Amino acid sequence: MGLFILLFMIVIPVVEISVFIQASEQIGFWSIVGLVIITAMIGSALLRHQGFTTLSNFHKCINTGKFPIDELFNGLCILLAGAFLITPGFVTDGFGLILFLPNFREIIKKFVRNQLKKRTILTPGADPDFQEQNNKKPNSIIIDGEFHEIKTKDAENSLSPPKS
Repeated sequence: MGLFILLFMIVIPVVEISVFIQASEQIGFWSIVGLVIITAMIGSALLRHQGFTTLSNFHKCINTGKFPIDELFNGLCILLAGAFLITPGFVTDGFGLILFLPNFREIIKKFVRNQLKKRTILTPGADPDFQEQNNKKPNSIIIDGEFHEIKTKDAENSLSPPKS
């Protein structure tokens, strides 16, 4: 795994530099700098908007008692997308923009879910959508409340010993 990360850290900058050189020959150096700044601004706006939306959905799931696995996965993808867009370069910006697309995130989620099932990390009896199993009756009503004990004079008289 360490070798893979090392290769990743070497290959990505080399690819980015070669793309910069080829693009600067086509449209000019200052145009490239402007495009990098524009993609960073667009990325930060998308990161803010989709991040708040995902956080809101996360809170809704928590409040309804559902495990927010989809929201956690979307949050991770949005975090990676923001990191890719902050990194200067066109290749990483492309990956970042793709991760902001919900349809692409669904494709990645299905792929990861299938890989987890193949490796038996997910048990066959588990819910494939990571939904929490609710064993309560659908008609059961739970009322949450507080109470305070109020003593009446009749209750005090029946509990106290007779006066002599």
